[in-house]
Amino acid sequence: MRLCVIFISLVALSLAGCVTNRSTDPPRTATEQLLISAAADQAAKNLKLAVPNGSRVFVDSSNFEGYDSKYAIGAIRDSLLQQGLRLSNDKGNADTIVEIRCGALSVDDHTLLIGVPSVNLPIPLATATTLPEIALYKREMQQGVAKFAATNYDAKQGTFVSSSSSIGASHEQKSTVLLLISWSDDNLGRPDN
Repeated sequence: MRLCVIFISLVALSLAGCVTNRSTDPPRTATEQLLISAAADQAAKNLKLAVPNGSRVFVDSSNFEGYDSKYAIGAIRDSLLQQGLRLSNDKGNADTIVEIRCGALSVDDHTLLIGVPSVNLPIPLATATTLPEIALYKREMQQGVAKFAATNYDAKQGTFVSSSSSIGASHEQKSTVLLLISWSDDNLGRPDN
């Protein structure tokens, strides 16, 4: 029994050096930013309004709030241009006003672990140590989610024309089996290393 405890302790201590640290210079990782921007691009592309091609559109973003909102507003403006609309910087020269708003623009994290999680182990008269997790199977998934909505109305009369909403999503998934075998999958369009 004593030999078994010593053996398990030695194995645990030898694995203690296998810890993954988050290392980034800015406060947010590039992956987080890519997840949000990819979801925003998809939601903006799916936002369709009943506005005739060639119409002059003023985009009112005063009710649009969210993390990375400037990028999202730019993605919506780009989508409107690709739909054949002309952007106006002046409400008075516009044929229609498009009010945009944001319902979601963030990242969700999901983790599934079958195995032993990382454990802080207090040691009397010494500093505490952390035993690493032992993953028989682990899946970590991050999902970027964006929900945009728009209402357009006649610029001269203020009457309702149409409204639309759309949702975009992106993902990155990392999986590990038996501590050593790992793979990842994403739809972020990153170049291969």
